Amino acid sequence: MTERLSLAEARSIAIAAAGFDRPRPAKPGLSHARAVIHRLGLIQLDFVNVLLPAHYQVLFSRLGPYHRRLLDHLVYRRREFTEQWAHEASIIPVSMWPLLRHRMAEHRARPWGFDRVMEEHADWVATVLDEVRARGPLEAASIEHPGVTASCFDHAWFRSVPRAVLEAYFGRGLLAIAHRHENMARFYDLAERVIPAEHLARQVDPAGARRELIRIAARALGIATIADLADYFRMFVRDARRPVAELAAAGEIIPVRVEGWREPAWLAAGAKPAKRLTAAALLSPFDPLIWFRPRIERLFGFEHRFEIFTPAEKRRWGVYVLPFLMGDRLVARVDLKSDRTARRLCVLASWKEDGIHVPVVAEALAAELRTLAAWLDLEKVTVARKGDFARQLAAAVRGAAPCAPNHPTALARAPENESSTPPPSVPPSCIRSPSASRRKDR
Repeated sequence: MTERLSLAEARSIAIAAAGFDRPRPAKPGLSHARAVIHRLGLIQLDFVNVLLPAHYQVLFSRLGPYHRRLLDHLVYRRREFTEQWAHEASIIPVSMWPLLRHRMAEHRARPWGFDRVMEEHADWVATVLDEVRARGPLEAASIEHPGVTASCFDHAWFRSVPRAVLEAYFGRGLLAIAHRHENMARFYDLAERVIPAEHLARQVDPAGARRELIRIAARALGIATIADLADYFRMFVRDARRPVAELAAAGEIIPVRVEGWREPAWLAAGAKPAKRLTAAALLSPFDPLIWFRPRIERLFGFEHRFEIFTPAEKRRWGVYVLPFLMGDRLVARVDLKSDRTARRLCVLASWKEDGIHVPVVAEALAAELRTLAAWLDLEKVTVARKGDFARQLAAAVRGAAPCAPNHPTALARAPENESSTPPPSVPPSCIRSPSASRRKDR
């Protein structure tokens, strides 16, 4: 008989699998950063700098204030990790390079249609690889454009044609990223000079590679539908069916039914609900816990949209919005911006979820914002008036919140079908009665 799990159990399993089942280390070091990446299997790269590049945020959510150079050191100095297309452009363990080789062989250059341009100018394209071979790691600005085609793209994120060629070679696995400049510019080198020989030479057939990628996804997600598992490494669901069946036959994933989910789910062998969830963390829009919108809606009943490319008049929440995880719930969201000139962390808008205990969440979120600001070397946090949580959050940031949590529950009342009894550690003064939770400050 298929095991049945409550939604609360599924949510606890997922949060624990994502690494939020333990307190942040007092002094985060290399071993902590390394463990996070291995636990997740990858960290998606994103260099939108409204707040700070997203891959640094993913580690901060789990480790708290750590030295950002730790991540750079692991990737570009020790080379225990490398960059490659995985979910999107991602940091991955170097041991995963062979698992992605079959995708490198099928890689299509970007922007779409650039493969044809490369074929039409094959002689010049070949000289780019020859230059890297002869000169060592090169950034795109070091490659002279011979004028065989337009030098720039109007609508591509990497803009120049030399960059597009380097990116195509990178996507095909001929080049790898040796290091990055302080301005984040990539330096490309031959893959054999970056990827250790033991991983570069290891051959994995495509079926075996897909099975291992699904295994990694299952471990990182804890509990997931087949669509969730496929999305983790941007695989088609049809390509995920066989490896899912093979892992199930081997007992590495277990079929389960989750309360309220229409689709069957898969539980990673050994994955369990956390004994206690004490996380209070802002999540990057590119965090693996929340990057797949159908899953976040199923697990948390939370509607999440990344609206940075949405026209301003059509945005509901803001430009760069981070959900706030507290315990086992997403309880609020804030639109953040780093004002580096004025050294301020700006909360441009703040919104709360229904059913939360407002003072408790406001105080916890204010504390996390102060911690984030200090980590970013910003001197203060400012809260704009926009959003239904702005007044309470601003008061908490000023230190005026009436109730400081001893890691209490964030909920004023539990949703239907779940216990409303708070954990024993919750100060009684921080718990609203159901009638109080309906007052207008919700």
